[in-house]
Amino acid sequence: MKLPGLIDVHVHLREPGAIHKEDFATGSAAALAGGITTALAMPNTQPPLVDAEAFNLASSAAEEKALCDYGIFLGANLTNAPDLAPLAPRAAGLKFYLDSTFGPLLLDNTIAWREHFERWPPYMPIAAHAERQTLAALLFIAGLYERPVHICHVSRKEEILLIKAAKEKGFPVTCEVAPHHLFLSVNDIPSIGAGRAEVRPRLATPEDQQALWDNLDVIDCFATDHAPHTLEEKDSDNPPPGYPGLETALPLLLTAVSDGRLTLDDIIARMHTNPRRIFNLPEQLETWVEIDPQSEYEIRGDESHTRCAWTPFEGWKVRGRVRRVMLRGQEVYRDGKILAKPGYGKNVRALKRSNV
Repeated sequence: MKLPGLIDVHVHLREPGAIHKEDFATGSAAALAGGITTALAMPNTQPPLVDAEAFNLASSAAEEKALCDYGIFLGANLTNAPDLAPLAPRAAGLKFYLDSTFGPLLLDNTIAWREHFERWPPYMPIAAHAERQTLAALLFIAGLYERPVHICHVSRKEEILLIKAAKEKGFPVTCEVAPHHLFLSVNDIPSIGAGRAEVRPRLATPEDQQALWDNLDVIDCFATDHAPHTLEEKDSDNPPPGYPGLETALPLLLTAVSDGRLTLDDIIARMHTNPRRIFNLPEQLETWVEIDPQSEYEIRGDESHTRCAWTPFEGWKVRGRVRRVMLRGQEVYRDGKILAKPGYGKNVRALKRSNV
């Protein structure tokens, strides 16, 4: 069975600055193994991607190493709105961090939000980490400027219902949900382990989890929020938040199809059609993913391509395996083996300009 090449609009590839967790080579290998042919990388790296120097550093690493196609977000901060517009044509979009984050990316001043809305090119996407009351404030200000905004990793009932109400009123808002918020809740923390279960937004209640399933029509994208850390870090006294997810998303979703909770069309809409539309991505010609929807197996972190080699879904029984991936006419993955060469992946903005 064939699916179109899938798009993950929210990944953390840890380069520059933390390549012991992941880099563009290992992260893009994990993407291909998960049926994802385009991955959009977030800017909370070390250094954060808030200026031309840092953005060029990440872009050079991706150009050299990436195996799948990619885009790279710029990060908004309190002072850089005047400097980002010239970089916009090369970026996947602009990322707002309005709630818990690390480093200098926290936007805790609405004057800065407004300045970014005023200066960021209107044809380019804006994505935001905005939870609870912050989400309501962002929707209000985005509405003032009549600017579309994409809400990342929605996890709570109050958030999905607020986005639903905003859509019903005609607000140009879209949103994504991560598979770990669809398939895990606070009830799973004991089995995962407290440190390994740390994630932002945190795992929510079963009621929140059910609200996501009850409002699938509100969810525009499934995005992994792939955020790898080593097991040593996760098992430490100060575990960093985040899970790997590039290789587990599609099997989990295909299992939900087998269980009657989703359809294949649901997956295609949220991991191909809608991401292309929302983020203005080019068509990937001669690109597809071959899956075996009947293949049953257990998820094993030590069999993954991500450098961190663990998963909160360890031992989960799933149905649906990626067998083969074609990207722009070239076979790049087959039955567990990565066939693409470093640098085969292309920046989606360059592809857009060249109409590849």
